[in-house]
Amino acid sequence: MKNQTSRCVLICQHQSCQRHGSVAVLEAFENYKIEGLIIEASGCQGQCNIGPTVRVTPDEIWYYRVKPEEVPLIVEQHFKHGQPVQDKLNPRLHPRYQYS
Repeated sequence: MKNQTSRCVLICQHQSCQRHGSVAVLEAFENYKIEGLIIEASGCQGQCNIGPTVRVTPDEIWYYRVKPEEVPLIVEQHFKHGQPVQDKLNPRLHPRYQYS
């Protein structure tokens, strides 16, 4: 897993993601203060029908249909322990995780 200091979490704030709660997801991520982790609102990330989309760079991990109550799990498991949350990985972009 990459060094935390180079990580950015991009939470889509385009219309379709906002309709599915991305504003609350952004706020949930902003409640965590992890050194070196940048939280940013983003424009459309092209995954409109399975949003809210959360993209972690430079890891290139894409989470889909993220709910505010799932943010603590992502923070704990991915950012603190270096293990992406497989159940939330976008199956279009992470097909190898679909059947694990």
